[in-house]
Amino acid sequence: MKRYTLFVALLALTSTLAWSAEDGAALYKSNCAACHKADASGNPAMKSPALKGKTAADVKKAVATDPKHAGVKSKLNADQLTAIGDYLSALK
Repeated sequence: MKRYTLFVALLALTSTLAWSAEDGAALYKSNCAACHKADASGNPAMKSPALKGKTAADVKKAVATDPKHAGVKSKLNADQLTAIGDYLSALK
């Protein structure tokens, strides 16, 4: 019984992590890619920095402190910003 419970818990965790990564990619594309490009390489013409490798803490700080992110700040919650940060931190 313990093995079954552990298996179910691991399965739930794995599927949640996979969902978060996909969710982060979708959230990034719909909320960030217009300024920071689809590949997160940044857009110097718009003075939008590259975001590859940024963490959830980096994303939350930028959204909280930069007035240019007011629209994003009002639209996304902390969990969604974390998902975007997790997606960006995985980019190489």
